[in-house]
Amino acid sequence: MSWKIIETDHKNGSFWKEREDFEERVEMMRVVNLYPDCRYQTIRGFGGAFTEAAGYNLTRLPEAAQEEVIEAYFGRDGLRYNLGRTHINSCDFALGNYAYVEDGSDKELKTFDVSRDKKYILPMIARAKKASEEEIELLASPWSPPAFMKTNGEMNHGGKLKAECRQFWADYIARYLKEYRALGVPISMITVQNEPMAVQTWDSCIYETGEEMEFVRDYLGPTLEREGLSDTRIFVWDHNKEILFERARGVLDDERAAKYVAGVAFHWYSGDHFESVALVREKYPDKELLFTEGCVEYSRFADSSEVAKAEMYAHDILGNLAAGTNGYLDWNLLLDELGGPNHVKNYCAAPVMCDTEKGTVEKRLSYYYIGHFSRYIKRGAVRLATTRFSDKVEVVAFENPDGSKVTVLMNRTDEDIWFSLREYDEGISFVLKAHSIVTVLKEV
Repeated sequence: MSWKIIETDHKNGSFWKEREDFEERVEMMRVVNLYPDCRYQTIRGFGGAFTEAAGYNLTRLPEAAQEEVIEAYFGRDGLRYNLGRTHINSCDFALGNYAYVEDGSDKELKTFDVSRDKKYILPMIARAKKASEEEIELLASPWSPPAFMKTNGEMNHGGKLKAECRQFWADYIARYLKEYRALGVPISMITVQNEPMAVQTWDSCIYETGEEMEFVRDYLGPTLEREGLSDTRIFVWDHNKEILFERARGVLDDERAAKYVAGVAFHWYSGDHFESVALVREKYPDKELLFTEGCVEYSRFADSSEVAKAEMYAHDILGNLAAGTNGYLDWNLLLDELGGPNHVKNYCAAPVMCDTEKGTVEKRLSYYYIGHFSRYIKRGAVRLATTRFSDKVEVVAFENPDGSKVTVLMNRTDEDIWFSLREYDEGISFVLKAHSIVTVLKEV
C-alpha cells in the first residue's frame, strides 16, 4: 500500500493538492493511531439541500455559471455529493409560503399539485443526477402542513397539526412520494417534521415527543406501508442535538413506532453535543443517524472569518462521524449575494454563493473543507478506530469498499503540529499546519 496526502491550507490556498514530498517514517510519542480491525458505522453519503431558493438562484445565472455550480457539487472534480434534501411544501428558503393542496375540503387530494416544484427544484435535481457518477439518494422534510391543517391557521409561527388532520396529513405525504416517483424522482428518506420544537417566523409546526411518536406509529408508518411506500425510510427528530437522545428514546422505546423508524436526524445549531449522537448510536445500534442541516447563520456568525466558518463545518462533521453518524447533509446548495432569497429574510451563507447581478459563482473555504470528507469517504465506507496524542488534532478514519483507507485530520490551533499517523508498523510523518485540514489516503 502507499500513503498520499491531500492538503488544504487557508494561507496559500493549496486546495486538494496531492503531496508526495513527506518522508514516510513513523515516530513514536506524537502519534495518531489507526486501527482497521476495530470497525463501526457505515457511511451512506454526503450532500446538500435542493431548496426553491437554490433552484431559483441557479436559473438567475448564465448557463456556464449554472454548469459550474452543478459540477462543483456533483461532478467528478467537485464534492461528489450523493445525497440531497428537499422540502415538502414551502420552507423559509422558498420564495413564499405554498402548499400542494389549498382546499381543506379536498380530503381525496384531487387538487394535489406539485407543479411549483417543477419550476426550480426538480430541474436542479435532474441536473445533479445527470452530473453525478452514482445514485443521488433524496431526503424530503416538511416545514409545515398546509395552513388549514394547523391549529394556528397559518404555515408560519409554529402551531400544531390538528388531531383530526393526522390521517389527512399522512395521506398527503404519501401522495407527495407517489407524485415524485411518477416524475422519476424517488424519495429514499423522509423526516416527520423539520425542527419540531421551534416556533419560527417562517414555516414551522410543533410536535411534542409523544405527538411525533403517535403520528409515526398510528398514521405515517401504517399509511406508507398500506400505500406500498415502505421502502421510503422514516427519520424522526430532525432538530438540534442537545435533546437528541431523549427525543430518540421517546419514539424508539415504543416498539410499534420503532418498527417504522429507520433512524434519527439532527442539526447543529445548539452546539457540539457529540455525546448525544454517541448515546443514540450505542442505545439503538440498528438505527441510522443523519446530520440533515447546518449552515452559517448571518444573524449569529456574519462577522466571523472564512477560516472560522470552514472550521465550524469540519469540526462538526469530524465530531458527528466519530460519534457514529452515517451521513451528512448541508443546507442550501446555492445562495445569492444577500444570503437568500428567504421569504422572511433569514439570510445565511452556503459553501457556494453567487452574485446574480454579476453572474458569478464563488466557492467559499467551507466548500473545500467539506470536500475532504465528501470526495474521499465513499458510500459504504466503514469507520475505523483511531487514537490521538492530543485533542488539538481532530481526526476520523474510514475504509472504503475498495479497501483504501481515508483519514481526515484538522488543526484549529495557531501552531503547526508535527506528528506521525501510523497503522501498526507503518505510517507517515508530517506537519499539520496551523488552521489546516488534511486528508491522508492509504491506497490498496
